Amino acid sequence: MPPAGPSLLMLHKPKGCVVTTSDERGRKTVYALLPEWARREGWMPVGRLDLDSKGLLLFSKDGRDVDALTRPGGRPKTYEVWVRGKVTEEHLARARAGVQTPAGLCRVRSAAVLGGAGPKTRLRVVLDEGKNRHIRRLFGALQDPKFGTPLKVLELKRTAVGSLELDLPSGAWRFLTAAESAALLSTAGA
Repeated sequence: MPPAGPSLLMLHKPKGCVVTTSDERGRKTVYALLPEWARREGWMPVGRLDLDSKGLLLFSKDGRDVDALTRPGGRPKTYEVWVRGKVTEEHLARARAGVQTPAGLCRVRSAAVLGGAGPKTRLRVVLDEGKNRHIRRLFGALQDPKFGTPLKVLELKRTAVGSLELDLPSGAWRFLTAAESAALLSTAGA
């Protein structure tokens, strides 16, 4: 049973879990990583991370907090992304300007190359809002200059929401402190 008062909790979602209460295909859900009372008391995920993504996922049992935190704009979300292919400054400029994808126009707030290894590029990407598979679709719509093939996101990890940084090992969770919750919700306009 959670202590009285906490309104938000953070989970380090591992790759391979779906963000749902139950899955008709029998896949592991994020609720398997949380205490039973989280589902029973109605703790809801704040946004989503797809099956192949990992990182910071927030939960709340207050629908007003969920609405405030999922509203477009406000709290930037930061990701560490590994892309197959060489990402150039031209790619980053196009990502900031916006790229047409099957899901519509996708853009990033900011993006920077952090390094690379062989045919892969490591990026830091910041979004103001996100569509389903936003980063994967955006970079998949860009071409590797060397091979003329689409770039492909190999790994995606959400490392921060606003000023809140992921500080847990994979699969672990914790309540946000009152100060962390207040700072996050104040930037969300709640």
